[in-house]
Amino acid sequence: MDGLKLKEVDEATITRLIVKDAADDWMGLAKVDVAVVGAGPSGLTAGMYLAKAGLKTVIFERRLSTGGGIGGGGMLFHKLVVQSPADRIARAVGCGLKEVGEGLYTADTSEMIARLTTSAIDAGAKIILGVSVNDLIYRKEPPRITGVVIQWTPVILSGLHVDPLGVESRAVIDCTGHEAEVLTKASKRIPELKIHVKGEMSMWAREAERLIVEKTGEVCPGLYVAGMAAATLHGTPRMGPIFGGMLLSGEKVAKLIIERLENRIGQDL
Repeated sequence: MDGLKLKEVDEATITRLIVKDAADDWMGLAKVDVAVVGAGPSGLTAGMYLAKAGLKTVIFERRLSTGGGIGGGGMLFHKLVVQSPADRIARAVGCGLKEVGEGLYTADTSEMIARLTTSAIDAGAKIILGVSVNDLIYRKEPPRITGVVIQWTPVILSGLHVDPLGVESRAVIDCTGHEAEVLTKASKRIPELKIHVKGEMSMWAREAERLIVEKTGEVCPGLYVAGMAAATLHGTPRMGPIFGGMLLSGEKVAKLIIERLENRIGQDL
């Protein structure tokens, strides 16, 4: 039983270790290649592919858990639907799929969350929980987004006035889901960007899945949209608990940013 004895540690040491290690991370996160806002299916997928490409990627999630709308499944049933060709992404992260029809599969919500989260982390993306993006950093001539403004979610919920911090990035992706929080703030605070958030339409799964991928992309220089935020921006239908479009949307926005940033590096050289 001696081998089970825990190492003794005092409270001050615990505090110092946490603060120092966290501070070391934050020093590196002050400037990144890509800031992904929202750790839902599209955000985690995008983060995974961006990090795999060698881009310094941080995913900010306002809640204390990842997965976004995955966890609720359909009316709290612990299953979701994925269709081809998005099943290849689910398989690539190790998610077990049950074939229930031609090109149709079901998966456990908890496994999908765990696999996507772990794959993003393993690829090198940093996921920070409990942080909200409540504004953007921008520059004029030409108008462009150059980062995000962040605050602890509990501070926002408390109603206290506490000045936020800025994180510079070469690209920002709004993956905040139905609320399209980043785009909504940009539309109100940076009118010269001429962003109009239309709001999502009622359910039409087939069209919603097609359009969520089609509408994924660059909104303005430095700012991109993926997942349900794209539906909210462009006024396309919602789809319910089918997540193929979300996975493909995350993949698409990652590939677009990788291509754009690589081209810009080439221009700079």
